This record gives sequence, structure tokens and C-alpha cells, in this order.
Amino acid sequence: MSLIHKFIQDGEYYILDVNSGAVHVVDELVYEIVDKEGLRKKEDILNKFQDKYDREDILEAYEELEVLVNENMLYSKDLYEDIGKNAGEGQSFIKALCLNIAHDCNLRCKYCFADEGEYKGKRELMSPEVGKKAIDFVIKHSGPRKHIEVDLFGGEPLMAFNTIKEIVEYAKEQEKIHNKIVRFTMTTNGVLLTKEIMDYLDKNMGNIVLSIDGRKEVNDGVRTRVDGSGCYDTILPKIKKMVEMRGKGKQYYARGTFTRNNTDFFEDVLHLVNEGFDEVSVEPVVLEEGHPLSLREEDLPKIFEQYDKIYKEMVKRHKEGNSFKFYHFNVDLQGGPCVYKRISGCGAGHEYVAITPSGDIYPCHQFVGNDEFKMGNVFESDLNESIEKRFKQGNIYFKPTCIDCWARFYCSGGCQANNYSFNKDILVPYKLGCEMQKKRIECAIALKSQLIEE
Repeated sequence: MSLIHKFIQDGEYYILDVNSGAVHVVDELVYEIVDKEGLRKKEDILNKFQDKYDREDILEAYEELEVLVNENMLYSKDLYEDIGKNAGEGQSFIKALCLNIAHDCNLRCKYCFADEGEYKGKRELMSPEVGKKAIDFVIKHSGPRKHIEVDLFGGEPLMAFNTIKEIVEYAKEQEKIHNKIVRFTMTTNGVLLTKEIMDYLDKNMGNIVLSIDGRKEVNDGVRTRVDGSGCYDTILPKIKKMVEMRGKGKQYYARGTFTRNNTDFFEDVLHLVNEGFDEVSVEPVVLEEGHPLSLREEDLPKIFEQYDKIYKEMVKRHKEGNSFKFYHFNVDLQGGPCVYKRISGCGAGHEYVAITPSGDIYPCHQFVGNDEFKMGNVFESDLNESIEKRFKQGNIYFKPTCIDCWARFYCSGGCQANNYSFNKDILVPYKLGCEMQKKRIECAIALKSQLIEE
């Protein structure tokens, strides 16, 4: 099945050939000629557009389109369906681990999916013993994979800083023994950052995700302490210092969440950039319908407008030599993720798992506490193969609504946890999330095209 997608971004015309990934920046004539179902006959196009465009221009454009079709850069066929439909076969190897170091938090964020750190259970911190078992587990199940990613997560992981140090040191020992490379990432709200902790994180974390929601009034409206007070004035200088220590060569990003209270989140992105952060992510909240902070379908026009504003600001600042990165606009048009990654997405449940403070294993951190998805425990030898297979077959070729969607190779069928939360089925995408994702992808494609042209 061939598939194309046409869209206009900031007055520019774009045509995406979905299966090849080829992006064509075209003029209005070509944009109108190209039909979603296929290249129509030359005579039909001439008859339809001869009163609007010059005949020679139409013929020239048509010849160029014929070349693209012959080179499989337009209306190309899907070559990956068999790969996707055979995804349940063969052995899986885990390459990434989310270590829920803390089922506890020193903040009480009003939109927190993790029950303000509690994860539907008791508040607890991971012991060094469980953390080391988790490292053993991922090394054992990584098979031939040399590189392993470990995300230190929570709640707030820095509430168990001494445990983190023991786990990291243990991983360094084990990677030498087993010829692996273990890369650590941490997500932190920044409240507990001190010079000692920042020095350690800077030396030992491959990436640091620093949570802040943007403007002071926005951040303090939802990211509150136990007593209800805001945290902005505490975390901003600490996060700035952490970023300063990272310099230009080490990864970080400032990560925020927008809710129904700040659907003007362009202002929060701009605020973070103006505070000196050049790696920014402000992501849509995912909450059950009816929650006062949840996003709704009627919010989409305002949300799309914000993405357009971010796009224009990024183009402007790039031309001025003062560019920044917006996490959701990252897309590689000249290679991109491998075919398997584009089909299967994050790999939750078979390439990526989450481990709780008690050692229980789940497909990802957002399934923690749901017994239906408990896969095992690090003190046991086996994983639940039926859950593993269920997630392996959760790719785009097993999701009916994704088959005809132009964005399928960019979103890979959406977040499995969000799909389940809203539809009780990992194979049925979260509709609101789909609409926002498609808009972000259009902006990302346009942005990358503009930057490549320069």
C-alpha cells in the first residue's frame, strides 16, 4: 500500500512519501497535482488545471513527479509489513531499564501519573540489593546487546542518593566483567540538588532530565510541595547550575508538562529558552477525562497554534545563530530510526522494562501497580512470556487504525500505556494523543527541511 501526506506549514508546501520517508518541499502547482491515491493521467491533470496554470509548467511538473515515482520517492510501496507481522517470533533482548528508585516524592504535582510518587501502593525506596539484582537482570537478558540504558526514575530518585551511588558503582564493575556498556540517565525535580550531588551526576549520568514546567506561576500552580507551596524559586537556580556544569558536550534537557491551565505553553517554552536552556521539552499532560487539568478535543486548535509558534521561533532563532532544540520536534529525515524501531516504537515489555523498589517487573513505568501487567521479579528467573509477546505484537501492523495513518512510522502506534489507560487495549491508540502527535510531526518535518535547505 502506497501512502502520501500533504500539508502546509507557515506558507510552505510539503509532500511526505510515507513508506520511503522522502520529504518534498514543492510549489503550489505540484502540491495540487499530487493526489493521495496516486499520480493521475497527464491528460486528466491538464484538463483540470489548464485554466489555473500554464500548460508548460504543468507538463514540467508532471515529468518531475514521474521521475520521483520511478525512483520510489513518491507513492512507494510498504516493504516492512512482513517484518512487523512476524514481530512475535524469535527471542527478545532487553536494552533499556527504568529503575523506579523511589516510590516516593518530595513534591505533590497535581497531574502526576504516579499518584504523587506512590504508584498505587505504599511509599518505598529501592534498596541497594534490589538495584544490584536489577543490573544483574538486565545484563543477563541483554543477550548480544553491548549497550544498555538505565534510567533512574521515581517519584524522586534523589531521595535514595546513596543507593544510586551503590547501583552505579556495581554496574561499572559488572560491565567490565560482562563486556557491556551501561549508560545511566536520571529524571529529577531538582529540589534535592546540591553541589556534591551535581558533581556526581555530571560525572556519572549520560543524560539528565530536569523537571520544570516553565513560567513561575505555571510551575507553582501544579508542581507543589507537601504544604502546597511552589518550588520554582528553589529549583530554577539549581537546574541552571546543573546545566552549566554539563557544558556543551553532555546531554540534558529541561522537561515540562502543559495542562489545560496553560494551553498557551509556547510562553513556557520561550520562558525556559530565555532562561538559558537550549534543550527543552514541554509535553502534553495525559490524564483521565474529567480531570480539571486534562486536555480535551476542543483544546486542539489552541494547542496546534502553540506548536506553530514554537516552529516559527525555532526557525527565527536558528537564522539568528541562537538556536534551541525542542524535544518533540526532533526527527531525522536523512536516515532516522531503523525500520524495526519505527515499527515497534519504544520496545516496552520486550526491549524495555521497569523495575519497582520491591523488584517487580512491568512493561514500563506507567504500568507499575497494574497486576495484569506484572511480568515477574528480579529475584525470579523468568519473565511472563505471554505479556512479552503481547507487547512485541503491539506494533503498527497489529493496530488497525494505524495501518492507513501517514504518521505511523514516526509515532509507531503511540504510547502503549496511554492506549491502555484510555481504551483498555494497547492496540487502540489514544485519539487525542494521535492528533497532537501528527501536528508535532508536521512541524518537525518542516523544521528539519528548512534547516537542511540552509
